[in-house]
Amino acid sequence: MSGIEKRFPGVHALKNVSFNLRAGEVHALMGENGAGKSTLMKILSGVYLRDSGVVRLDGKEVTFAEPKKAQDAGVGIIHQELSLMNDLTAAQNIFIGREPRFGFGRLDEKALNRQASEIFASMNLDLDPRVCVGELSIARQQMVEIAKALSYRSRVLIMDEPTAALNDTEIDELFVIIRRLQKENVGIIYISHKMDELKRISDRVTIMRDGENVDTVDAKATPVSDIIAMMVGRALIDSDVEIPDTSEGTPALEVRGLTRGREIVDVGFTVQKGEILGFAGLMGAGRTEVARAIFGADPRDAGEVLVHGKSVDIQSPADAVASGIGYLSEDRKHFGLAIGMDIRANVAMASLENYTSKMGKLDEAAIGLVTREYIDKLDIRTPSDQQEVRLLSGGNQQKVVIAKWLLRDCEILIFDEPTRGIDIGAKAEIYKLLNRLAAQGRAIIVISSELPEILRVSHRIAVMSEGRLTGILPGGANTTQEAIMHLATKRETVSESLGATA
Repeated sequence: MSGIEKRFPGVHALKNVSFNLRAGEVHALMGENGAGKSTLMKILSGVYLRDSGVVRLDGKEVTFAEPKKAQDAGVGIIHQELSLMNDLTAAQNIFIGREPRFGFGRLDEKALNRQASEIFASMNLDLDPRVCVGELSIARQQMVEIAKALSYRSRVLIMDEPTAALNDTEIDELFVIIRRLQKENVGIIYISHKMDELKRISDRVTIMRDGENVDTVDAKATPVSDIIAMMVGRALIDSDVEIPDTSEGTPALEVRGLTRGREIVDVGFTVQKGEILGFAGLMGAGRTEVARAIFGADPRDAGEVLVHGKSVDIQSPADAVASGIGYLSEDRKHFGLAIGMDIRANVAMASLENYTSKMGKLDEAAIGLVTREYIDKLDIRTPSDQQEVRLLSGGNQQKVVIAKWLLRDCEILIFDEPTRGIDIGAKAEIYKLLNRLAAQGRAIIVISSELPEILRVSHRIAVMSEGRLTGILPGGANTTQEAIMHLATKRETVSESLGATA
């Protein structure tokens, strides 16, 4: 790709960008959210048409007017935002439009499921191809998305944040798949904000900033600090955040005997005012299920939730919000945002009663003012506060969800994978933000699949395994990743007091 230009209304997204990929290499594409990485890849994969510039595949100039043209030419993409259909099975999603059929067009269901099972087996993934995608966790849906891309047998494979929802074991398995594809001379473009992955899997790194090329460097020979400095235009000196002392007194949130089928089994814990309680565990451990049950998004079979020592009856998210609880879902696209609406509407969505007159008229001026305030506070990259959220990068969409709950001024905040799809510079800002919120007296739960992140932000760390709370550990330098993984693979339930002193 050479001299690529792309403009959107109010945004010069790509400015004379060049990029090349060799057969059999993993070429990482790095940059902060809004740097232009995804836009460049959408041009390559036929989602967008370039304004100018040249794309060559095997030396021949090509223009892909639609994704199918790119797929037919051997260019596949795994999008950061999942593009699966929840009402179809895993196998149907993988082969949509390419299903094996008998004569007269009748679907060959057995062949369909067999072919999907073969792909899952090659990925070392234990998944029933007949399961409905809407019943799967985000991590499992991500693996189906990867399987779908592999099914095209692409020569150029673009992976946009493929490990955002995967745990360490699943990431290792994905890397095995990538190494196998390299041996088959598949060129892989790898977009990720995880620096440890960069060193493990990439051969070269191209860094973008503000829609332009910065440099292309050798992945193994270039220090991570240099790559970060090229990404953000500065060194992140304040990247390590100190964990403040935890406040004492009546817990802001107390959960007792929370149970929902086999997903959550007798879970109990407390969160103090001014505390960040991290939740760690492997995929399927029940962390997100606990958060959704507390928030009223899913019904619970048993258990009690207390806010500031008082039992509250939470039957729906509206009840939770009324009790001062805000929840940032791991799936922002479906549960955190109205992506067809603008930033103003999304930021004000949970606080509309505060900006509505007795006559039912919205105070648009006040909403615009407070939205611009949070755009500045969280450094949301957008041409205006009236930009549609669907046009923002994934990281900036995440910041809009955070702004929504900060404006609501909830005293208890649950952040489920708060930095998923967010670049390293924005991560550092969100870590600081979490600590500022805790210092203001808010009680915070942070669910994360990244153990360094959990260790970095948490006062204490609750570890779950198979729906049970198996221990609570101190945060920061007082705990190791090995200690967390030990509890994440246990099956015994322990009391919070025992876990805290272990």
